[in-house]
Amino acid sequence: MSEQYHIPVLYKETLDALQIQPDGIYVDCTFGGGGHSRGILEQLNENGRLIAFDQDPDAKQNIPDDNRILFVPHNFRHIQRFLRLHKIAAVNGILADLGVSSHQFDVGDRGFSIRFDGPLDMRMDQQQPETAEHLLQSNTEQELQNMFSQYGEVTNAKTLARHIVQQRKQATFKTINEFKALLAPVIKGNPNKYLAQVFQALRIAVNDEMGALKDMLQQLPNLLQPGARVAVITFHSIEDRLVKNFFRQGSFEEIEDNNPFVQHEKFKDLKVITKKPVVPTDAEAKQNPRSRSAKLRVAEKA
Repeated sequence: MSEQYHIPVLYKETLDALQIQPDGIYVDCTFGGGGHSRGILEQLNENGRLIAFDQDPDAKQNIPDDNRILFVPHNFRHIQRFLRLHKIAAVNGILADLGVSSHQFDVGDRGFSIRFDGPLDMRMDQQQPETAEHLLQSNTEQELQNMFSQYGEVTNAKTLARHIVQQRKQATFKTINEFKALLAPVIKGNPNKYLAQVFQALRIAVNDEMGALKDMLQQLPNLLQPGARVAVITFHSIEDRLVKNFFRQGSFEEIEDNNPFVQHEKFKDLKVITKKPVVPTDAEAKQNPRSRSAKLRVAEKA
């Protein structure tokens, strides 16, 4: 398993939060470089098991030679289906480290990074049909505006969407450099920050990251044994809000805590362990700048 592939974020905090039982069954929804998985395996005895999901075929190179691990090369949104397929009804803990691995950012031809030229791809699962280029060519102006505004918090999302729709009639943008050149007239503020926000929005949309997260969260209550824990690391405010709301109330809508006239049903399936999210220490953020926006939330099956 490769530390260079991806440095595991909030490593100790996450493993401690899972309260790993040596003979338990655990799921790593986002295997990646296998950093968190290695930590779980170190605490399991010969009867323990780890099921590792990752839709990115590159992650397979990091699977350890260990008969306690089962690798599932699919999106974690299908977690229940594949656990049932392997005759697993409930597990002792689930971990999801969301976002993109360092490896994906560092390989130019995957199209995730503004630092390299390469195809406008951005698919984590390269079996799926829609690339970033296809999305940019086919989405309506309103869909593009919503995507850039919601997922990238791009300040001039409306102008950007209109510009892309106008330009795509005559200009081609099959590569990252072509797309960056196309965006040059509408970039506001720091170009690198602006492009990073645009690319983040595209990546989230191409991979339906919010939809996959919702699907996974809704399956949790049926997959966790009583007392089992789930730990989710997010890197985006929307992801964090979805996790927070689901852990608290079993739905994704915001609720008004301070309104005395609104009665809320208490969600009894999960008990929130982290009242506030756990964030990296200053030392970790300095050592691994990509960890800065990470937030860990933990819940326990009631």
